Amino acid sequence: MDEIGKPSSSVNCYRQTATQSVSVIHQGPSPQEAAVIQMQQFDVVGGSTDNLQQPDYTRHEPGLFSGLVEGRVMDQLIEHGGVQGVAATLETHIQNGILDGSSEDINCRKEFFGSNSYPASPPTMGFFHCLQKEFMDFTNIILLVCAALYLVLGIKQKGAGEGWYDGVSIFAAIFLVISVSATSNFGQNRKLDNLFEFNKNILVDVMRHGRRYVISKFEIVVGDIVCLKNGDQVPADGIFIKGSLKVDESRTAAGRDRVEINHENPFLSSGSKIIDGCATMLVTAVGMKTSWGRMMSTIVRDPNEETPLHDRSRKLTLILGMFGLAMALLVLVRLLVGYFTGKTRDEFGNVEFIGSRTKVDDLIRSLVDIIATAVIILVVAIRGGFSLAINLTLAHSTKRMMADQAVVRNLSACEVLASAKTICTDMKRIIASKQIMRVLRFFVGVDSMEGRSYTSIAANVLELFFQGIRHTSAHVHNFFPVTPIDETILSWAVLRWNMEMENIRPFSILNVKPSCSESWGIGISLRNQADNRIHLHWKGDADIILPLCSHYYDSSGNMIALSNHVERERFLQIIEQMTSSRLRCVAFAHRQLSEDEYENEAANQGVPDTNLILLGLLGIEDHCHPGIREAFQVCRRAGIHVKLVTSENVSRARAMVLECGILSPGEEVSERLVVEAQAFFNYTEEEQRQRVGDIMVMAMSSDEHKRQMVQLLKANGHVVAVTGDCANDAPTLQEANVGIAMGEQSTEVAKECSDILILDDNFANVVKVVLWVRCIRNNIQKFNQFQLTANMAFLMMNTVTILSSGNAPLTIAQVLWANLIINTLGALALATDKPTEAVMKQPVYHAGILMTNIMWRNMIAQALYQIAVILTLQFIGESIFGVREEVVATLIFNTFVFCQVFNLVNARNPEEKNVFVGILENRWFIVITWIIVILQVILVEFLNRFFHTERLNWKQWAACIGIAAFTWPFDWLIKCIPVPISPLF
Repeated sequence: MDEIGKPSSSVNCYRQTATQSVSVIHQGPSPQEAAVIQMQQFDVVGGSTDNLQQPDYTRHEPGLFSGLVEGRVMDQLIEHGGVQGVAATLETHIQNGILDGSSEDINCRKEFFGSNSYPASPPTMGFFHCLQKEFMDFTNIILLVCAALYLVLGIKQKGAGEGWYDGVSIFAAIFLVISVSATSNFGQNRKLDNLFEFNKNILVDVMRHGRRYVISKFEIVVGDIVCLKNGDQVPADGIFIKGSLKVDESRTAAGRDRVEINHENPFLSSGSKIIDGCATMLVTAVGMKTSWGRMMSTIVRDPNEETPLHDRSRKLTLILGMFGLAMALLVLVRLLVGYFTGKTRDEFGNVEFIGSRTKVDDLIRSLVDIIATAVIILVVAIRGGFSLAINLTLAHSTKRMMADQAVVRNLSACEVLASAKTICTDMKRIIASKQIMRVLRFFVGVDSMEGRSYTSIAANVLELFFQGIRHTSAHVHNFFPVTPIDETILSWAVLRWNMEMENIRPFSILNVKPSCSESWGIGISLRNQADNRIHLHWKGDADIILPLCSHYYDSSGNMIALSNHVERERFLQIIEQMTSSRLRCVAFAHRQLSEDEYENEAANQGVPDTNLILLGLLGIEDHCHPGIREAFQVCRRAGIHVKLVTSENVSRARAMVLECGILSPGEEVSERLVVEAQAFFNYTEEEQRQRVGDIMVMAMSSDEHKRQMVQLLKANGHVVAVTGDCANDAPTLQEANVGIAMGEQSTEVAKECSDILILDDNFANVVKVVLWVRCIRNNIQKFNQFQLTANMAFLMMNTVTILSSGNAPLTIAQVLWANLIINTLGALALATDKPTEAVMKQPVYHAGILMTNIMWRNMIAQALYQIAVILTLQFIGESIFGVREEVVATLIFNTFVFCQVFNLVNARNPEEKNVFVGILENRWFIVITWIIVILQVILVEFLNRFFHTERLNWKQWAACIGIAAFTWPFDWLIKCIPVPISPLF
């Protein structure tokens, strides 16, 4: 118990403090509800002293405010003194944030109130789970049973000294296959888990100790002041402080999809989306103390997420499995009939089945041999490595993509984007906002200020203009980050027009309304504390601001009405001149209101935007991103059409198109290629479908126009990718086949609706992502070609040999080793190839195509070659080499394995005749290839008794390697055979 009789907390937080008396008024959430005003004093953290003091907030219950938001009880909030009272209790200043803000205080708050996190979902599959899954595979169970029978029967027949070889060799081979597969699957699952955990992280802006910080949402603590803006997701439960907000709470409460947040309804729930406005809030509960946190702790990512390739692979595997089952049954019947009719003989030439005189042990061993041989055919036919190859390629490549500032949020998007035929983007992805900008033109009214001094502008107009520059810049408030345009205009006003940043009159901010779209605009309402007059300031693209204006100031300070068409046309001509010169035209406007006028208009508009007075126009020079022209050229070579869908007027769009090179060389900017959105959508539906494919630039377009264009393109059979970064872009990002959220300032709503996130605004990075996803598709297809070649060769040679001679060409242990090469090691080798420029020259294929015509040609030819070679060795190998049957069996095994090694190299470049291009750039491929070769030598030369092999001399080794190496010149020859590009299957 503490000194006043309340239960003391078990959490002991201490910090160094210096006392400073600060008065805070506790008031209700609105002037009408602030009937009772009281004063409270508390300690503010200052410099360090030698005294350790426990923070005041720890004297209360940790969950004191955790039920405020969930219960939405206004009376309870008033009892605590409104937002001011809650902030005082939490030792927070409602503008400057947590008063202390030191690492000790932040850690203390985490320990006392809890952290803003919830129990992490377990990994999709732990290592032992992966191991168990492999062991529980039906074919593996049968092989383990067969291995156990081999071991028991072998020891019984040959004794403990030699009888254990067959059983143990099969056990060892099975365990090796299972262990490698389980380890690979576990590793890739861990990588994908890390990727999904990264996607959960959200960056938020907070105020602490008077400074603005960008932190992870997991670092938010109770008492933080969080700055929210259009498109954000509310990171914790909190109380509205100031601003203007509309939020979507439908994720936590059905039917609450557009809720206005104000002093009458100040409760903000964690997980809600900001759909309009901006504001600051005080955090009152975090993590598991919020309903969103409790709900998120129960959500587990689907561990069986599949791409279209998984689906196509499953169908192909089913077909091969059925074919393999038919072959296995045929072999089983053939071997059983041969055995029971006395046509099979043992290694000494004796008939194995002699009716009732056959020993039970001999009968069981023979039947186990027959069943195991049939099962082995099934093991090879059922392709176990393809899912591993897909997951391995995705995990490996998506991790490397993060180095190029790209994060994959939806794995299926990788394959779909690889098949994209059209990418719709906007002006933000072309213009380099971080490069140095300059103000080149300045108009007050219709008068150009070029070459004139600040004294040539009326003092009242200049003061209002400076007022607008200062207060619409993020330097003076905390609602959104400073932009490069802010910095350019501020520095220009200070250096060129002698503006003083310190000369800011006592204005209080009432409301701020930022725009979240390519059509940029910011509105702010201010109260002059000297006379209580309300001032409205708007800054934004001239095309947006000019229609809101009813008057303008000239340089002499006269206010002139924009009442007739002639006056507006003069301004439109000025804007046209600047935009056609590739200048961004920014307008400033102002309006002064009385208290009553403001309350009437702000109730509906937030920041009123009608009857404004135009103060001035600026022409700002901007540049295209470096490398943007080359990026568009790469897209053309790749068969990808890039369409610029922008809200800019036709003149500026046309100018930027010419500068960035979005059109092909020699193409002219015609009405067929560059259109206004409204004019295009005035066409009939049939005309729209016919013309949409030709359009390169759609100017003066809204967010709805952009979405409709995507729908038209999809209806015409295009796979469409769309870039965006704002909440307004969310419907279009969802409509597209692949949504790409771009930029560090991309809103959480846009990120959530996207499939891929790129942490940069440069369109050239989209091209890098396309390069990566095409590489992912190619690596999966290359492995598919390699695996199908080996599987088909094995199935045919095994079936033909058994049906003709009654003997299998390879033992169980040998087949398991070959299967390990084909499935697991082959996937590891081929899935790690890096992207090359060649993938951007390939035609655009539909998503889910496992094999191109080129790959079918390569696969069939190589499989036929391997079948011919192995069957030749099987039937006339003894006469060719002059050796006994056991040596021929080893030659067959050795040749088959080396055929896979050399064909692994062929599979790297299905289209290139020179298969060695870039081979040294993939270290994993070199290492895995040498591991296979070294292990094969060990199996043949040193593990003879386990794998039933005979040692080979150097001539026999040379013959095996030479026969296998001929697949290289043979591959060169078959690539001379042309095939149609359009897929046959």
